[in-house]
Amino acid sequence: MKGYRMASASDHDPGSKCKGKRRSKTIPRKQMMRDRKKMQVDPKLLELADQARPKTRSECLCMERPCLFVSCKHHLYLDVNPETGSIKLNFPDKEVWQLSETCALDVAARGGLTLEEVGEILNLTRERIRQLEAAGLQRLFEQTGDNELKDLLS
Repeated sequence: MKGYRMASASDHDPGSKCKGKRRSKTIPRKQMMRDRKKMQVDPKLLELADQARPKTRSECLCMERPCLFVSCKHHLYLDVNPETGSIKLNFPDKEVWQLSETCALDVAARGGLTLEEVGEILNLTRERIRQLEAAGLQRLFEQTGDNELKDLLS
């Protein structure tokens, strides 16, 4: 189906500088609505969707990984833009069950990760992770005015 095909390993140029990662892919809402009519849903996916989605973090911790509930806001596979309704596939070359990490809360609970490790998990570069970290700390400082956060920014 147009726009939703996942790339295979053979799609990557072996001579390229990329390390096997592909940039995220955004699917506009209009395209999803057009292609919705053509979609055929796999019965196995419907069966999984009927499972009770966890309502609390404690219920989520007991579930097996990788987590298949991609509609959860903490899931790493996709992001939904609330303004436009578009979906960004963070890992266009992988399926959900191929991810080593699927939940941002699990990653945060581990703690102590380097920028490279976070970048690998989120399919972003080390520099982009550093920029996001600085922007988040700046936003916290502006909202709280805490001097301890100011020291972190220096």
